[in-house]
Amino acid sequence: MIDLSTSKVLQNSKLIVIKVGSVLVRGDALDQVNQTWMDALAQDVCALKDAGKKVVIVSSGGVALGRKALGIAADMPPADIPLAKKQASSAVGQYHLFNGYHHAFAKVGMHAAQVLLTMSETENRRMNLNAREALYTLLDNEIVPIINENDVVSTGEIRFGDNDRLSVRVAQMVLADAVVLLSTTDGLYTDNPDTNPEAVFIPVIENLGDEHVSMAGDAVPGLSTGGMKSKIEAAFSATKTGIHLVISNGKENHALQKLVSVYDKKSSLFVAHENSANARKMWIGAHMSPKGFVAIDDGAASALQKGKSLLPIGVREVSGDFRRGDVIEIRSLNGKKLAMGLSAYNANDARQIAGEQSSDIHRILGYIGRDELVHRNDMVVGD
Repeated sequence: MIDLSTSKVLQNSKLIVIKVGSVLVRGDALDQVNQTWMDALAQDVCALKDAGKKVVIVSSGGVALGRKALGIAADMPPADIPLAKKQASSAVGQYHLFNGYHHAFAKVGMHAAQVLLTMSETENRRMNLNAREALYTLLDNEIVPIINENDVVSTGEIRFGDNDRLSVRVAQMVLADAVVLLSTTDGLYTDNPDTNPEAVFIPVIENLGDEHVSMAGDAVPGLSTGGMKSKIEAAFSATKTGIHLVISNGKENHALQKLVSVYDKKSSLFVAHENSANARKMWIGAHMSPKGFVAIDDGAASALQKGKSLLPIGVREVSGDFRRGDVIEIRSLNGKKLAMGLSAYNANDARQIAGEQSSDIHRILGYIGRDELVHRNDMVVGD
């Protein structure tokens, strides 16, 4: 039987996205971070790194930490703050937020990187690929990405709901195994436990449904924008794409470490429907129409069947007018469909490097691109 405890799920995860709520990062003063809490989080992340895991942090707090400079009252709900003031507040607060993380990770001998994303980077395939490769490069160099929405250039509104849904978008982008939402609540109850003493805590949710949405409460006034409803929405998005999601109270120091190692640390685990990599490949294979195709030789076809990426040297023909990030079909020389995948190059560049060594891409195209035409993580191979 599969152990559905939060600790076992996190222990078995190789890549974890941690979302940090606004209330957790702000200290006693309006424009100061809770450095003691951040230091403890950095120690927990360092321990996970030593255990062979990679961690991405999606952190709220920019707007909360910039309120003082913009003269925004501490108790004013985020929904009541004019958009321009909210964006300006975020611009001010981002300095305090990342400065706190920078110092926290420096104390444990690690580097942190500030990454600001907008809706377009998570929805546009080409931008998604660019952002993902940057995140992978940071992780491969043991640098912790600290991600927030780029509020200053967002249009219409700051949309994601206290970054809950953004954390899931990021997890889908990097093929994470789990998302942990650290907030001010233990997890999901059947009702609001602050107003209903009979509310029952739910530690494991295997089949998320509409009834769970009705159990959701409201955000903490003054700082948070997401609340439980946005967390449930995030859980829907995560679990259907093969990513576990955990909600837990993160206010205590070393909350992350306790989630990983202590079975009785209160949390709600929303169980993934299937493996995240498989879910991504199903999305590529079933829901995207190819913009072109490449025909490959027998050697490349054999490599694909062994789980390898498609290198330019094995490509014999390029057809179509696709762009970087578009889905293309991979065929044998006799026209048999072998696979579908996201192209790392546009059609014109693919034609130029077809049949060439990856080491010659820079010389041919004049820029340093990826070694693979289609990476194995962006490919679904047929039977």
